[in-house]
Amino acid sequence: MPSMTYRDSGVDIDAGDALVDRIKPLARATRRAGVMGGLGGFGALFDLKAAGFTDPVLVSSTDGVGTKLRIAIDTAQHDDVGIDLVAMCVNDLVVQGAEPLFFLDYFATGKLAIEDAARVIRGIARGCELAGCALVGGETAEMPGMYGDGDYDLAGFSVGAAERGDLLPKQIGPGDVILGLASSGVHSNGFSLVRRIVAAGNAGWGDPAPFAAGRSLAEALMTPTRIYVKSLLALQRAGLLLAAAHITGGGLPGNLPRVLPEGVRAVVDASAWPLPAVFGWLARTGGVAAEEMLRVFNCGIGMAVVVKAEHAEAAAALLAEHGETVFRIGHLEAGGNAEEAEIRIDLPKGWAA
Repeated sequence: MPSMTYRDSGVDIDAGDALVDRIKPLARATRRAGVMGGLGGFGALFDLKAAGFTDPVLVSSTDGVGTKLRIAIDTAQHDDVGIDLVAMCVNDLVVQGAEPLFFLDYFATGKLAIEDAARVIRGIARGCELAGCALVGGETAEMPGMYGDGDYDLAGFSVGAAERGDLLPKQIGPGDVILGLASSGVHSNGFSLVRRIVAAGNAGWGDPAPFAAGRSLAEALMTPTRIYVKSLLALQRAGLLLAAAHITGGGLPGNLPRVLPEGVRAVVDASAWPLPAVFGWLARTGGVAAEEMLRVFNCGIGMAVVVKAEHAEAAAALLAEHGETVFRIGHLEAGGNAEEAEIRIDLPKGWAA
């Protein structure tokens, strides 16, 4: 038999090594207090004491970007999907009161395209910078026969920490105020429905976006998920944050109740914020009912925070200082037992029509 090599079977070790060399500067740029060592070890080390913690509780999260990745692959828009990957993990950490410390990624493909992979990981590094966490490692897996030509998959893993007494949610109850922080777009949920709506409307990814002048449909829909870490940490450190909910799959009805104690429900007024044009377009083009829109998409609110009524104005001002667009969208009241919904959303006439 002729001599066989790993390369003959479709795996190029040299390409993997070349990618690692490309991304080492990206990882170094995200270095923060507590990181020990660099890329290349069997595991990443982190010193919590050096990061300033005295009695820390670790909080971990893992996620992906769903079928938004299909659009990135089909339209060769690889630059920002890494931001989505980081956002989906770190936004879930900060709502529990944790500061994201470090991040690892998993990139799997059939045949490694170094330039495309480097673009993805450059986005991951940018997301880590926005979140203030370090990119400490990851795994690049070349698996011929597992993925189609040009396809790849992503997963992210993040670890954060909070001082034991700073974990969220705090005690909340009737009379507290809900502030909504604007999303940057669809974020990274509901894209299986988005793709079906686009296909049903016979639209092409390169067509002009009806809801975003000067951008193609793909460019507009690929707007990366907003990272809320630094603004929420500022609110928490000011002693104003009682609870927060990352509005992902399930929308407001599925995520806000996750931070509510028994006997308390949320009342949300959907007329309190403008419905972004992309959601109106999705609703009209797909004939999607308002209730379904709220269950699938963030509908313009990517993060909901709970504060004391007397602190609402100061909290909104502090969040605005950190770049957030803030709306007072509701309040908490007594209720929320087995016979009563945990959240009531009041929809104005024609909402999402």
